[in-house]
Amino acid sequence: MLWLEENRKKIIVNELLHWKKSRMLPDHYCDYLLALYTEGSQPKGIKKRKNTVVLYLANLILLLLIPISALLIYFTELSITLQTVILILFISSDIFFIFYFSKKVKMIHIPIISGALILLMGSVDIVSVLYPGNERILYVSLVINCVLWLFSGLKWKFLYLWISGALGFLLLVISIFV
Repeated sequence: MLWLEENRKKIIVNELLHWKKSRMLPDHYCDYLLALYTEGSQPKGIKKRKNTVVLYLANLILLLLIPISALLIYFTELSITLQTVILILFISSDIFFIFYFSKKVKMIHIPIISGALILLMGSVDIVSVLYPGNERILYVSLVINCVLWLFSGLKWKFLYLWISGALGFLLLVISIFV
């Protein structure tokens, strides 16, 4: 009889682990039920939660990269080469955290937004410095950014990216013809 009870608990724990992994229930419900069925001991299949403070600190740093990029571009006299290298490093860190946070859907938005805005500011600055007074190349750069946002929004199913790309494209069309 004891063997049957242990087998039943093992099945329930495995099912709860599956629910937690596939996000069928919120994490805190699964954690509560797992603690209940395992009598407080942690089952083998559960990975310990990573330090959320580190995750929030990474998001804060990624958010701070946006104003730092604006300061580098508009308020310093760094060469365009050095600015480009720094912005590439910032965008690379955003891409790294996009892949790092890809399993944590709630956490992926900050690196995407930060990367998109830094890419926009960087591309506008590079085009403005390399081709001063040439509005066509600037518009092409802005259209490429908007198309990237549109396709990223459609691919990842993030409405804010899709709306940003569509509104940016609409504003570009209006500014070209007005």
